[in-house]
Amino acid sequence: MIPSCGAWWGIAPEVFTGRSPERALGRAERRMGRRADIVHLYHREDELFPTREERALAQDRHAPRMLLINWKPSFDHTWAAIAAGAIDRRIDRLARHIARTYREPFFLTVHHEPENDVRAAPDSGMTADDYAAMYRRVVLRLRAAGVGNAVTVMTYMGAPNWASKPWFERLYPGDDVVDWVALDPYADRRVRDFDGLINKRRADYPDWPGFYRWMQWRFPGKPIMVAEWGVFERGGDRAFKGEFFRSVRRRIQHYPQIKALVYFDSPHAPRGDTRFDASPGAGRAFTDLARDSYFRSTPVER
Repeated sequence: MIPSCGAWWGIAPEVFTGRSPERALGRAERRMGRRADIVHLYHREDELFPTREERALAQDRHAPRMLLINWKPSFDHTWAAIAAGAIDRRIDRLARHIARTYREPFFLTVHHEPENDVRAAPDSGMTADDYAAMYRRVVLRLRAAGVGNAVTVMTYMGAPNWASKPWFERLYPGDDVVDWVALDPYADRRVRDFDGLINKRRADYPDWPGFYRWMQWRFPGKPIMVAEWGVFERGGDRAFKGEFFRSVRRRIQHYPQIKALVYFDSPHAPRGDTRFDASPGAGRAFTDLARDSYFRSTPVER
């Protein structure tokens, strides 16, 4: 499931607003002036997915969409415990639900952004090796139970301070259980444009080349997804968001391994307001970006 040309356009719509996925997506699509190729949704623990509402969004015959489902399997078990089988019944129940209700391909991320959850002590149950083992257990058990339509995504934070940790490389679960690789970068005060977003560097981590460069070297044969990206409001610079969105439009074709771009739209993101239309100028620039031909080259088909 890779676009033959350009990249797919996606959104996590109106997150932390309390609106249902259907209402949030409908509003977000009207605000940005186009339908999304990918809708990003979040689930945890024993929740079953895709829900009826989510399936309806994907199976809309007038505008089919792909689901990107982000699942954290448990908050009560360590990664080591999950890898040892602690929630196998939960995984099997989910597999039966998916096999019974949803046959279309969908993207699945298992416990995204693991870096800041790692505890390096060998007996913590939350080491990088434990994460890789957990991810493998979940994916292989889903597959064994008949879930052959999950396109698996390994999603990193994309931050130099975590990527420079000695255990960072050991997070990767293996090519056989990962179809796409992804990063979740946000435009904080260190970032001025799209190049700086996907290749963040810091003077205190001089050996880190930037995440896109690292992915090109580490995963030359895999498609890259920017699975969450957002631009925070900057006090005193209301024009910043619009300028940033224009930089994405200018530069996206210079990163051909990126095959999907999925925006995180929220007035209450953990570190600020990432609404793409918080100002009229930003909204216009975002709509121009969303409608760019690069993101319309490969339509979603059913």
